[in-house]
Amino acid sequence: MYHGTTILAVRHKGKVALGGDGQITHEAIIMKDCARKVRRMADGKVLAGFAGGTADALTLFEKFEGKLEQYDNLYRAAIELAKEWRTDRFLRRLEALLAICDRKHSLTISGNGDVIESDDGIIAIGSGNAYALSAARALIKHSTLSASEIVKESLLITASICIYTNDRIVMEEL
Repeated sequence: MYHGTTILAVRHKGKVALGGDGQITHEAIIMKDCARKVRRMADGKVLAGFAGGTADALTLFEKFEGKLEQYDNLYRAAIELAKEWRTDRFLRRLEALLAICDRKHSLTISGNGDVIESDDGIIAIGSGNAYALSAARALIKHSTLSASEIVKESLLITASICIYTNDRIVMEEL
């Protein structure tokens, strides 16, 4: 089983930032430490990150981009992807989680048909999700950092705790 990756999105002070580390681990071995699991979509208007199998996530990214082109609405595209992911014989075998953000919404999409919008503007998925979520909530409450600074610091804290997360952080911001 492959482990690795923490993806964190923070909506704060009118900005949204999404970042992730680059580690891919197989059992007790780090297979890669600089994988890129965060990207821009829809002409730079949407940020996306994945946790899970790389080939699975890339397939889901392509499907999601197609849904975005078809519906031109993040929320609707996410719901349509979740429906297809859950019902399609091929897609339902894919193991990944997606974190998707635009200027209005921050969503987590799963293969169980879930489309979850965060109550507090923070999304964390992957191996170190609980650490990243906790760090981000604390930094929002007790600092004056920007959204991107909160994502970076939270992921660095996570990397110091979670053996499946490293400090090779890639970030995007809207």
